[in-house]
Amino acid sequence: MKPLHLTLLVPLLLAAAGCSHETPPTPASVAPTYAAVARGRIDVEGGLLKLDVAREGTLTAVDVHEGDRVARGQVLATLDPEPARLQLEAAEAALAQAKAQRELIDGKLKTSQVQAKRLAEAAQAGAGDGQSADAAAAAVQSLVAERAGADAAVAMATQKRDAARYELDLRTLRAPLAAQVVKITAQTGASVSPASGALFTLLPLTPPIVRAELSESYVDAVKVGMTATVSTDGSGADRSWPAHVLRIGRVVGPSTLEDDPQQRANLRTVNCVLAFDRPPPDDVRVGQRVLVRFGQPANPAKVH
Repeated sequence: MKPLHLTLLVPLLLAAAGCSHETPPTPASVAPTYAAVARGRIDVEGGLLKLDVAREGTLTAVDVHEGDRVARGQVLATLDPEPARLQLEAAEAALAQAKAQRELIDGKLKTSQVQAKRLAEAAQAGAGDGQSADAAAAAVQSLVAERAGADAAVAMATQKRDAARYELDLRTLRAPLAAQVVKITAQTGASVSPASGALFTLLPLTPPIVRAELSESYVDAVKVGMTATVSTDGSGADRSWPAHVLRIGRVVGPSTLEDDPQQRANLRTVNCVLAFDRPPPDDVRVGQRVLVRFGQPANPAKVH
């Protein structure tokens, strides 16, 4: 019979030997790190476009609604054109009068030139009075001077006509580029002026960009052309898009995207502009806040 202490020891040794061959536990996945991370917002080059009227007057028509898409040159609104139209009619009448006066002088000049030539030829042939020939030549020179004055009068009248046309054109507010109407603060019958402020806010139909506020301590880690990942604030990886750095600003200023007033005052950032590698979905809107991760992660997390 074996001693009791040996009987109990053998199972314990076998268990210890079995445990020594087990695989050690896998360490937890390490979160990826990037060259820099920054807050940003969706925008377009130049930002939203705000339009006001160039002259004061009464709105006779507002031709678009909020949400409409407009083409370049499309009419947005019209001011009462009657005052400008009257000025244009007066300018056109003045131009017509100046041209008629010039034509009258042209007729006199041609007649005088023919007469002066005949008198000069007669004087040379001894069949005419030399004094009459000189008087006819002087009359021609006088009419030539009047013709130059008539040309100047026509040019001035033409300029006034063109200015009146320009004033009439300013009574029509047009879209300077293809855009979507975001906001309208005008209605038919309202009296407006340049001091009234923006009547229309337009969103240019250009590719969206990202304006990120990069902390000045990470500026040297980000380069033009560097890849980046843009994701909506607080969303998962299914709401992220590849992008690349277009421009890095050279001016350091306070943050505008930080919610905490104290941190906003103390945080110094540099503006960084990024372009999407492919167009984001339509539900990504201008002004929406995003998170920008610059560069490829140094230690990407393993997926099990």
